[in-house]
Formats: sequence, C-alpha cells, structure tokens
Amino acid sequence: MSNSLTYADSGVDIDKANKLVDRIKDIAKSTPRSGVMGEIGGFGGLFSLNLSNVSDPVLVSSTDGVGTKLKIAFMMDKHDTIGIDLVAMCVNDIIVQGAKPLFFLDYLAMGVLNNDVAEKIISGVAKGCNEAGCALIGGETAEMPGMYHDGEYDLSGFSVGMVDNDKIIDGSYIKNGHKLIGLASSGVHSNGFSLVRKIFFDKCNYDVNTRLNELGITLGEELLKPTTIYVPTILSLLRDLPVHGLVHITGGGIDENIIRVIPEACKAIIHKDAWEIPPVFKILQKEGSVSNFEMQRTFNNGIGMVIVVPETSAQEVMDRLGAMDEKAYFIGEIESRENNEAQTQWV
Repeated sequence: MSNSLTYADSGVDIDKANKLVDRIKDIAKSTPRSGVMGEIGGFGGLFSLNLSNVSDPVLVSSTDGVGTKLKIAFMMDKHDTIGIDLVAMCVNDIIVQGAKPLFFLDYLAMGVLNNDVAEKIISGVAKGCNEAGCALIGGETAEMPGMYHDGEYDLSGFSVGMVDNDKIIDGSYIKNGHKLIGLASSGVHSNGFSLVRKIFFDKCNYDVNTRLNELGITLGEELLKPTTIYVPTILSLLRDLPVHGLVHITGGGIDENIIRVIPEACKAIIHKDAWEIPPVFKILQKEGSVSNFEMQRTFNNGIGMVIVVPETSAQEVMDRLGAMDEKAYFIGEIESRENNEAQTQWV
C-alpha cells in the first residue's frame, strides 16, 4: 500500500532505539555489583539480595531528577556529567538513612532519539553508579515526538538501597550537645537552577562561555560541576563511628532540611562564618540582590551534607574525614529548644 504509514513516519524509530539498547548493555556492564541477575533489555531488572549479614533488612528507595540544570547541559551541548548529578540526587537521599545503595534505574525521554547524546548521558549515569557502589540494572528510553524542543530531553532516576533495621539513621538519638559537621559541596549541585538562570542569563545577560575572574573557569563549566556523591564517605563513617543524623542539603537549604532529622525538642545552631562560601554563591547573591534568607533556603551555599555526631566523637569523625581528603567544617551544634523557638538559628 503506497499510503501505508509506519511508526517511524510518526517520529518514533524502533530500530534506532534497539541499537541504543545494545550500546547501553555495554555501559551497564561497567557497573558490576554482586546480586545483579541478567542484563539490560529484559522487561524488568533482576537483583538478588544477599541477606547473610543482615538480620532485619529494610529497603530504602528514592526517586529524583536534576531540575533545570538540564538547561545548562543543553546550552553547552555537554551531556556526559548530568547523569552523575542524577545518581547523586538519589543515592545521597538514601545514604542519609544509613542505607547502602544496591541498584539504580533511569528514565530518559527525548523528542527525537539521538543515540550519541543518549549514550553520553547513560555513561554519566554509569560513572555515578560506580562512585556510589551500585549497579545500573535497567531503565527506559522514550522517544516522544512533539513533547520536547530539538536538542532537549528529560531525565529522572530511581535508586534502591538496604539497611539493617537497627541501623537506620532517623535522628532519634540526637540531643543537646551534638555537633554539626558540614561536608563541602562541589558547587550549586542540582537545586536552585531556575533562580541561577534568571540571575545569570536574564538579568546579567551572561552566557555559558562568560568568564568571571572569581570562578577561574567559564560560567557553564562552573554550573555543570557534578553533584558530589557522598556515599563512600558516609559508609566509611558508619562502619565504626557513631553517626546519629545525616542531612542531604538540597532544595530548602540547611534550614528546611535539617529540621527533617532533628527531634522537636532540639534546635540547630548554625555558625554562618564557619565555612568558606564558594565564589559562585557570592556572585549569585550580589548580581541578583538576593537576601540572606533567600540564599539560605534556595542553595546549599557550599555545604552539601551535614553530619550530626555526639560531641565526644566529633573530633574523631573530623580526623577520619581529613584522612579521606574531605573538606569538612564544624558548622554548629544542637541545643535544647523552647516551645516557640525556631528549630534553626544562625549566629
């Protein structure tokens, strides 16, 4: 039939998608982990749990994306690091409960499938999985004509980890006198990019190739720095040191995230001058005339993870972090809270 239409005529190329799956199989093999069964391409990813050293296993899961940081990748036509951000945003959310990441799945949607770009994205995901010690066992790549502008895509991820029930970190042991240790971020990470873009590209009329003396690199290079994956560092601490609370600093900043783990009878005292704020945040605040309050609730401002530890163990934790070449700071402490007091206080 001369007028017979195919799926390809509507903009969906099944043959191209099949070729991408073959390429992804090799990428997934670069994220080996005991427990993985089968390979990419099945209807579902298979993972066998090893419970030999776990008395009461609890699975912990998280799903996330990287927000409008994707726009920076589009503007730079650089797609090999955004997958690291994706993994980081998910695994950092499960390690704070003491769970070791086991496996990861991703979802990638494009208007028109570009196998070269997709391969770079998935390679970044695989690199992130290797950093986190988990396996990439599956995902979905969707070609959706008319849904996205040329050269754009959407990306989300899903991670699953496991922790023994009696080792779950839920903040219940946090009390007056505990110390707050902040781990440095690599930069903006993956939150606040709608404001970042409004300030730098709309208000200042910069572009990704703009060089600012304070940064030493192009603006695009600064903004695309991958989100730090804290999993190996935290697992090292959890092995033999008392950690009573962990906070992944994402949207909402320190204020809105730390109250998710400290008891209502406690408040967190944050010393605002305790760490070095990276230049990118200072530029954002100056150029956007952003208030201190708005900066604190939108960005990580140089602290990507907060660790809550007993005062008696605080220096030992700092020594361990230093031995791992982690940039860490004593940023505050826990105090008792009166009924009507805020749960965070900056001094």
